[in-house]
Amino acid sequence: MPRPVTRRSFLKISAAGAATTASCAYAPRGGRKPGPVAVSSRNGLNSMELVGEKMAAGLPPVDAAVLGVEPVENDPNDTSVGYGGLPNEDGVVTLDSCVMDGPSGLAGAVAHLENVKNPAQVALKVMRRTDHVLLVGAGALEFARAHGFREENLLTERARKRWLRWKEQHSGKDDWIDPTDNGDYGKEWIERPTGTIHIGARNAAGDLGGCTTTSGLAFKIPGRVGDSPLIGCGNYCDNDHGVAGATGRGEAAIIANGAARTVRYMAEGMSPTDACLATLRDVARMTRTARLLRASGQPDFQLKFYAINKAGDVGAGSMYPSKYARLVANGAELADTAALFEERN
Repeated sequence: MPRPVTRRSFLKISAAGAATTASCAYAPRGGRKPGPVAVSSRNGLNSMELVGEKMAAGLPPVDAAVLGVEPVENDPNDTSVGYGGLPNEDGVVTLDSCVMDGPSGLAGAVAHLENVKNPAQVALKVMRRTDHVLLVGAGALEFARAHGFREENLLTERARKRWLRWKEQHSGKDDWIDPTDNGDYGKEWIERPTGTIHIGARNAAGDLGGCTTTSGLAFKIPGRVGDSPLIGCGNYCDNDHGVAGATGRGEAAIIANGAARTVRYMAEGMSPTDACLATLRDVARMTRTARLLRASGQPDFQLKFYAINKAGDVGAGSMYPSKYARLVANGAELADTAALFEERN
């Protein structure tokens, strides 16, 4: 005899039915339980299969996510994460990361960590080996040393040259001279990448985990910390509802508490893509300072959110058109984010 439909079960059915299957999202079909799925910023594409394989082998999603970001942290050609990351304005590479585990509800993070190229692994140790969530600066480094992490110079020659070029050209009123200036002291705008990698993961049992790691805004003021090590801002996981993370302008993700806000929207029944877009609308609404706005009134920065819900649906949204990586039934692939605004505006 079928069970009666209670209010709780009705709400759960309604929430599941509300999940959209837009072209930028993956949803399991035919009522089957999906296998491992994952979502990432586009620089995590080559890690998607690894994350899925590790979860299929029994590794918890949070551990699989940490292993997924590690190749990017180790890549000297990715100047936004780990080894080779662009330094602060003093030429010092400082790293931030956080992890969150759905089944336990625990989290760990490090901020302003120097000399250790895998801050996500250190954040995992903070979660597993302490009763704290966030360690910063010298304390984070001492903790990493105690757990056997090797110290090394993270400033690559490529990153050092980009930093020096920024020093030479970022202002016409300082004492740095651009050798290409020909004496007119005209200084061009030098891009300051925000970078970062987030990986969210869900295993076949429906457990969730997430990790975000970064070297932060290039040439930042020493001591600046973005959203990546802050639980609820650049990464958040609720095992009953979903996991979400962010890349892009960290200050905007912090003010909106973006990752937690996205998970809350999923808890209310939104699909991952719709939840990301709802958070971006909130960010746009909350962005009111003239220096952060285009002439059209739209935010003058990029911000992206990535999400997986409890059912295994995957999606992403961005302020302006972009790409993201995902691991779905068809394997690892790049897909278009759902964009809140067209770039031409």
